Amino acid sequence: MKAKQYETLNLIFKHPTSDEIAWADIEAMFIELGGEISEREDSRIGIFLFNEVKVFHRPLPQSTTHKSAIDSVRKWLDSNGVRP
Repeated sequence: MKAKQYETLNLIFKHPTSDEIAWADIEAMFIELGGEISEREDSRIGIFLFNEVKVFHRPLPQSTTHKSAIDSVRKWLDSNGVRP
């Protein structure tokens, strides 16, 4: 994994949960892990990774990710053995 994506992974697993993670960085990390992103209705995107599709909302209009979304991403990564 590239250094930038590894830094994003570390921030996702940081406690307390950071509110300074750009959603674009999370998407880049998913791609680095082999994920495919598909656009959905409104601000939703589908991430195909770990042989499943997970749907997330892009945070609009801000670029930083809500803590609850980061918690969901962390739980999904952790349940599939991805940790820093």
